[in-house]
Amino acid sequence: MAPSKNPLKLNPLQLKTLVMFQELARHPQTATALENGEVFLSTLPQPHGDHFHIGDKVALSRDATGLSNPSVWTALERKGLIRGSFPMALTLTVEGLAYDTGVAGQILYGSDH
Repeated sequence: MAPSKNPLKLNPLQLKTLVMFQELARHPQTATALENGEVFLSTLPQPHGDHFHIGDKVALSRDATGLSNPSVWTALERKGLIRGSFPMALTLTVEGLAYDTGVAGQILYGSDH
């Protein structure tokens, strides 16, 4: 039997938020790699009109409402994907880094500016 897509049953907003955290973890401007394989995120993106930038990617602001939603952070923390200090910073766990959201291509776009 093939592994289940979304085995933790994250809702769409939780999936979008996690994929943004994962993308932020790839950039030294927003992330610090820890010795245990986790990544500390100290900077969250600010909207630029109807979108915002994460490294060389762009996401629509409407897809990022979970970044400022304490319930989303709590759910991701309860499922072991992050450890957060809402709304300031968070640590993306090894499990959170590896979780296949399946939505990255739907909400992250290449940037032209």
